[in-house]
Amino acid sequence: MAAMSVIGIDFGNESCYIAVAKAGGIETIANDYSLRGTPSCVAFSPKNRILGVAAKNQMVTNMKNTVFGFKRLLGRKFSDPHVQKELKHFPFKVEQRGDGGIGIRVNYLGEDNVFSPEQITAMLFTKLKDIAATALQTQINDCVISVPSYYTNAERMALLDAAGIAGLNVLRLMNETTATALTYGIYKQDLPAPEEKPRNVVFVDFGYSSLQVAACAFNKGKLRVLATATDPYCGGRDIDMALAEYFCQDFLTRFKLDPKKNQRAFLRLLQEVEKIKKQMSANSTRLPLNIECFMEERDVSGEMQRSTMEQLCSETFTRVERTLRAILHNAKLRPEDINAVEVVGGSTRIPAVKSLIEQVFGKNASTTLNQDESVARGAALQCAMLSPAVRVREFSVSDVQPYAVRLAWDAARGEDGDMEVFPAFHAAPFSKMLTFYRKEPFSVSAYYSDQVPYPDNFIGQWNIRDVQPTAEGESQKVKLKVRVNIHGIVTVASASLVEKKPDSSQTDNVDMENVNEKENRDQEAPMDTNGASQEQQQNGPDNQEVREDNMKGEPQEKQSWTQRVGQWFSGDKSKDKSKKVLVKTIELPIDARTHGFSQQDVNAYMEQEGKMQAQDRQEKERADARNALEEYVYELRGKLGAGETLHDFVAEEQRHRLVAHLDALEQWLYDEGEDQNRQVYSDKLSELRTEGEPIKQRRLEFELRPGALDDFALSIQLTNKAVDQFKAGDAKYAHLSEADIQKVMEASKNALSWVESARQALAHTPRHQAPPHTTHQIRQERQSFESIVNPILNKPKPKEKTPPPASAAPGDAQPDGQQQAPPQAPPQSHEQMDVE
Repeated sequence: MAAMSVIGIDFGNESCYIAVAKAGGIETIANDYSLRGTPSCVAFSPKNRILGVAAKNQMVTNMKNTVFGFKRLLGRKFSDPHVQKELKHFPFKVEQRGDGGIGIRVNYLGEDNVFSPEQITAMLFTKLKDIAATALQTQINDCVISVPSYYTNAERMALLDAAGIAGLNVLRLMNETTATALTYGIYKQDLPAPEEKPRNVVFVDFGYSSLQVAACAFNKGKLRVLATATDPYCGGRDIDMALAEYFCQDFLTRFKLDPKKNQRAFLRLLQEVEKIKKQMSANSTRLPLNIECFMEERDVSGEMQRSTMEQLCSETFTRVERTLRAILHNAKLRPEDINAVEVVGGSTRIPAVKSLIEQVFGKNASTTLNQDESVARGAALQCAMLSPAVRVREFSVSDVQPYAVRLAWDAARGEDGDMEVFPAFHAAPFSKMLTFYRKEPFSVSAYYSDQVPYPDNFIGQWNIRDVQPTAEGESQKVKLKVRVNIHGIVTVASASLVEKKPDSSQTDNVDMENVNEKENRDQEAPMDTNGASQEQQQNGPDNQEVREDNMKGEPQEKQSWTQRVGQWFSGDKSKDKSKKVLVKTIELPIDARTHGFSQQDVNAYMEQEGKMQAQDRQEKERADARNALEEYVYELRGKLGAGETLHDFVAEEQRHRLVAHLDALEQWLYDEGEDQNRQVYSDKLSELRTEGEPIKQRRLEFELRPGALDDFALSIQLTNKAVDQFKAGDAKYAHLSEADIQKVMEASKNALSWVESARQALAHTPRHQAPPHTTHQIRQERQSFESIVNPILNKPKPKEKTPPPASAAPGDAQPDGQQQAPPQAPPQSHEQMDVE
């Protein structure tokens, strides 16, 4: 069961998919509506939260309390220009929180509540977690969640916070294109050998709100992402908006109706143009659009064909082409270097997009992958690889950091310094070591050097504490480990103080190292740029230690610093010009200031989420109890009607009284009983059952009794037949005595008399009265009868003794241990037998 809880979640802007790794492959889980896709919608009502499919179904009627599109708000501030642009698409209220963050105001439990996008995302994750737990019949904890490859540190940390609030342990945030590539590569049996030229495949993921393209190199058992190209603001919804704008102008001209002035009408229009967009992907003829009671109780209609749509969306398709060409530049590939182009995402079904792919890459778009589920499947595969509970075929995955990262610091000599630590499309996860010489605590800050789809290029600031000068007043050597971790988050993973002491001062946690006597301290700058660059070279593919760190990710961080310092201080081993010194490493505390919630905030949100889950469960139990009572009222009243199944099994006076009681209960359910607690409904149902169940039981008895009586009569008949066979001299019963048969006959006579009297009594008893004999009593009488006659009629025959053979004494055995068979006597004639 532990293996069953290894899941992957494709967290999409429009829909989410869940996949699970099982023995035999990857399976996508269906939700409580038997759908594989769960809408990314969270709605609120005066009584509970509504999540997933149910939330989307009531979106039009509960617009202001139905939240969607929140994936694009994660980790952002209210003043973000991108957020301000998104607000135009939302019918619900979004406001600025005290910390500058985003607050979504909804009416929940009859009160105004403000939730952050991270909390809303956690609510959706709670629903996905419940769907998986129900489908797999086990608790869900570990998972891998997909993220857009263009997400920055702030957005990735916000998603981790949301998963933490939902109680999910995220083993990895995996880029969506990388998950797709893993789904493609792990089942391929014809990949080139590791030493051969790799197979280059481009993956195009064009979804509802963004476009992502990745170029990947495949070898047997290995996937390496070469580069990515993205347009975070180009997706299928841009086509929907262009079509909606066209029909808005059309309706304004022909019907004098402006859908933009009515949020509900515009939302319905968006739903309809999405349908017609999908139809145009498979049909180039003119297609109709009809909406009943659109505005002012008027119906509207329109039409469009594919060529018109392509003209209206020409700007969107230009952006798609620009992104497709960017991947060739970023990956340094030519179209002829690419073996295949795989497409996923709903918007890749548009013929114009497929045409652009063929135009840019010179190859037809391949659709061998499931366009909706491939990301979730790849995430589930990655989760299985990271989980110790599942064994998966070895397949190495090397991703990239899409943006260049630089590190800045306050220099000891009053001069600020900075350097690019990770260039764009550097391998990830990956670590690099930087050497500083300091006498006091200092800080470093990380920034994106490229233009990123986020208003602030700040990544974080780390203050390294407890740095002091040596006893001689000199600077100490501090090693900083800068890492792009398995989630794609840039961080200063650790800081360590490196001390060198003479051999005589031997202490704990000390390694003996060789240090070159000619080490020139005069060349040491406030930051050892030479050392840093050398160590970056060591971090290249020729360095075994760092290559392992690159491939294995986080576990390498657990290696002690004393295991590494030998490489940093050892001189030329071919020359015996060194002396032994002791090297001691001391871990330094780090204060980090980065994006994301504090642990205290996460804990508070987790507690709030727990209370909301309890409220949801309580409301579900209340609704189930109310529905059970309502269902029983309708069912019982329907069966009590004239000609119905229960009509004859209740006295007329009781029936009229019971029907009146049921009518009163129905009226109560829709009046003051509309919103009672669960116990009230349960008590009324129990009270009603005390009247209804005896009626149902009488009907059930009436149906089952004839069969039970017939079975009893058949048993008596078979017994009498056996008595007749005995009297006829049948050899089957020849071993029975007259006394045995007499006992059988007497039991049969009594049983037959009981059955006849029971039939008469039941025939004269009205159906609405309790029967004198129940089915259970009839079966007991039959069992009692059969317990008397069966042992007698089934009594085994006595065994006949065989005389010993004449040729051997009794007990003599043959050499092989077997008794000798008696000789066969010759056949005798009838005359001889008569003489004898």
